[in-house]
Amino acid sequence: MNENRRKFLTRGAAAAAAAPALKAQQRASKRVIYPDGKKPDTPGLYSPTVAYGNLLFISGVGYHEAGDIKVHTEHVLQSIKQQLEAAGSSMEKVLKCNVYLADLKDYAAMNEVYRGKFGAEPPVRTTIAAAGVPGNSLVEIDVIAYV
Repeated sequence: MNENRRKFLTRGAAAAAAAPALKAQQRASKRVIYPDGKKPDTPGLYSPTVAYGNLLFISGVGYHEAGDIKVHTEHVLQSIKQQLEAAGSSMEKVLKCNVYLADLKDYAAMNEVYRGKFGAEPPVRTTIAAAGVPGNSLVEIDVIAYV
């Protein structure tokens, strides 16, 4: 009988400990964050940055100017860094990164620029060669981070 009571009390304590996290999750809501802080008059086809609770989702960022893969990667990562910081996060808080290359032959050169940009513990990452990155960018990157 004592063992059953102990199990009951232990389960009750665990549920009580989880309650604040559950309440916070229930209060979480979607917030769209715009680069200049203002919602555009005409909504785009996607949101640039969305926050939900303490998670931050940044849509794919490309570079649409002249340059090689290193120039494109540097610009894209700098843009992502700025968006993260504007939303209260940082490169070190990125959990997931998706990299889309226009050509897989650029993989090694992209990695040269990418290395170290996310701190000592880089995020999980998926890298693929995509058949046509929009806007003639050589690379497009999206991330999920926490605030």
